[in-house]
Amino acid sequence: MNGWIFLLVAIVSEVIGSTGLKASQGFSKITPSVIVVAGYASAFYFISLALKTIPLSTAYAIWSGLGTALIAVLGVVFLRESINLPGVLGIGLIIAGVVLLNLYAVRH
Repeated sequence: MNGWIFLLVAIVSEVIGSTGLKASQGFSKITPSVIVVAGYASAFYFISLALKTIPLSTAYAIWSGLGTALIAVLGVVFLRESINLPGVLGIGLIIAGVVLLNLYAVRH
């Protein structure tokens, strides 16, 4: 069970790091740049811990899929980025894929 908690922390860390990228303005702003580096460093650390108990294919698909979906939603909600129906459907498909992986992935 700890592997799933580590994976969740890795996802949140990656989302924090990715969100800081825009604010860093090409790493020209120090505080957002530190947030980016810290976010990605902790994301890789926690996913490495998650991989002790979760298969790589499952962990990486969930990590990248949920991270992508969360960043897209945060961009629309907080950064006022536009989204259209295909974008909404795409995010929905990503989430559906993560759910399917969790329901039917081979457990070791």
